[in-house]
Amino acid sequence: MKIKFFNAHHLGLITLSVLGTLLLAGCNQTSDQDKAGRISIVGSSTISALIGEMGKVYEQDNPGIRIDVQSGGSSRGIMDVRTGTAELGMVSRALKPDESDLQNVIIARDGIGMIIHEDNPVTGLSREQVIGIYTGQITNWKEVGGHDLAITVVSKAEGRSTLEVFSNHFGMSYREISAHVIIGDNQQGIQTVGGSAAAIGYVSIGSAEYEAEQGAAIRLIAVDDQVPSTEAVASGDYLMSRDLNLVYKEPITDQVRNFLAFSRSSAASELVSRMYLIPVTQ
Repeated sequence: MKIKFFNAHHLGLITLSVLGTLLLAGCNQTSDQDKAGRISIVGSSTISALIGEMGKVYEQDNPGIRIDVQSGGSSRGIMDVRTGTAELGMVSRALKPDESDLQNVIIARDGIGMIIHEDNPVTGLSREQVIGIYTGQITNWKEVGGHDLAITVVSKAEGRSTLEVFSNHFGMSYREISAHVIIGDNQQGIQTVGGSAAAIGYVSIGSAEYEAEQGAAIRLIAVDDQVPSTEAVASGDYLMSRDLNLVYKEPITDQVRNFLAFSRSSAASELVSRMYLIPVTQ
């Protein structure tokens, strides 16, 4: 029988190899455990603040579960669910025919309203005036009853559902819109318009009402006598409204299904109202 002797160098290599294997196995186990206790939710900035609040309540009642919320637009929500990067997508519009591979749960309703600076004397616009402003045919506020001031047009980035709903409502394509400032989420739009007496934009009515209540220098204005408000959306009288959805692709885990059920609960509805959005009927 031959006995093989290992020198210190060989023993060191063996030890490192064994340690590396153990560390890798431990990392994989930790990663799997983290994934098992985490629900990744990605998409619309209109919904992200609400889901963040829902997540806090859900985590308190479900120890070991972490709700990870990231915005980035409805299109990103759709894409990340399809690729498996996220379990749930936040989409602030109805699903399209080519998105029939996905399922959705409506968690709230919202409307889109035109906002101007609070010092702007304009009280309302017609549909034709909004189209004229956003296509570059109307360039000065004096043309619509305001001050002699060049209009700063604020619009949403491509891929944002707020842009889709807005452009579809007014019959404009994305390429027809002549914008001076392109923004991502509602807060950026509110900050931009609140910081300029010349600016006009369109954002979530719920976000606008909430931020105005907190002191933002903005004002929602009527279009063709349609006054934007959460009450008008709730009554069904406001035309530029939309469903706010959580979308998913089967199969989903029990923990994701449980969170979806919670998103339609009475406790969640209280959060919806608190965020100036419209709860859905159970």
